[in-house]
Amino acid sequence: METFIILGKWTPQGIAKVKEAPARIEAVRKATEAAGGKMVAWYLTFGRYDFVVISEAPDARAAARLLLANGAQGNASSETLHAL
Repeated sequence: METFIILGKWTPQGIAKVKEAPARIEAVRKATEAAGGKMVAWYLTFGRYDFVVISEAPDARAAARLLLANGAQGNASSETLHAL
């Protein structure tokens, strides 16, 4: 498994529907598991980023597929770090 640190910001669409965030987070957790990965942790944060996710995926390609699918929903933008 490879580890990824995802730094996220809500988009205007995502913040307008912030009450739906717990269901969206659970959907991402399930999608990650279906792809053979694991969402290790999800943190709400103060400052430059609204949330941080620590995630594992089988490889960078699997992580990219998940990130693109989640990003296409338009609720958040992210910056992803490949942790070694």
